[in-house]
Amino acid sequence: MPIHLLWGDDSAARDRAVATLIEEAIDPNWSSINLSRLDGNEAGQAQQALEEARTPPFGAGMRVVLLQRSPFCNACPSELADRFEAALELIPDSTQLVLTNPAKPDGRLRTTKALQKRVKQGLASEQKFQLPAIWDGAGQRQLVERTAADLNLSMEAEAVSALVDAIGNDSARLSMELQKLALHAESHGHERISAEAVHTLTEGQATNALAVGDALLEGDAGGAIGLLDALIDAGEPALRIVATLTGQIRGWLWVLLLEQQGERDVAVIAKAAGIGNPKRIYVMRKQLQGRSSQRCLSLLGRLLNVEAALKRGAQPGDAFRDGLLG
Repeated sequence: MPIHLLWGDDSAARDRAVATLIEEAIDPNWSSINLSRLDGNEAGQAQQALEEARTPPFGAGMRVVLLQRSPFCNACPSELADRFEAALELIPDSTQLVLTNPAKPDGRLRTTKALQKRVKQGLASEQKFQLPAIWDGAGQRQLVERTAADLNLSMEAEAVSALVDAIGNDSARLSMELQKLALHAESHGHERISAEAVHTLTEGQATNALAVGDALLEGDAGGAIGLLDALIDAGEPALRIVATLTGQIRGWLWVLLLEQQGERDVAVIAKAAGIGNPKRIYVMRKQLQGRSSQRCLSLLGRLLNVEAALKRGAQPGDAFRDGLLG
């Protein structure tokens, strides 16, 4: 099928899928001619992708036209939508048009509807690559297991749990650590990656932003700063930490507010709080006993100050200290 739509915020998995598709389709001797990499954020390149996709390959193999940050299923202008719909029937089977975007396709757009119609007809494919929420332990286990399977690696169950604790939902770092662990296992003659190897090679960096949030909820600002320093030293982007903490605390706030209103259905609470696993609510209820919604609102306000400082150019350590301790 000549059209592939790949979307989702798991950029590492998405990039692996693109690389596999290119490897399977392109003859390496003709890659300089038959492989085009374009960016939908650059003026005219989305239109150029449609024009190149109508061109058959030269020599052996197929032609692949990769359009990163494709606009066709997200905020597509009317004129470009017309060109897209007209091009759908003109792409030869020997050419692969690969459209990627971190955002979910907008189902209201006629371009999205046209493409999904072709997916149902078997004339196009759609794959999603979404990261689990930082509090979604089951989803993070699936992420580790799926990434290991993509890399043809075998892991002990305890090793999966250890990687979840160490890395969370950082897909790019997960892929890097798994490759490092694979080399370690091979050098020691082991067929599977062990939990011991995970603990050794991830250098004990088992802290994550959830642990920071837990410390803040307990009022342990000093402990939270220590954990934040460890995350920053490990290369975790400061704005990603802020986003994770904000999502975690908003989840707590939803749980507290809904319970104050008398809501007891965990499925209803989970849906409102954006929590994929309703069973997580039982754990959160115990964690939030004796806590007030005002505490969560105060923490969200402090995180907003941290985010503002970071965007003004403050050093991450200073921004967190001033915002959380001030």
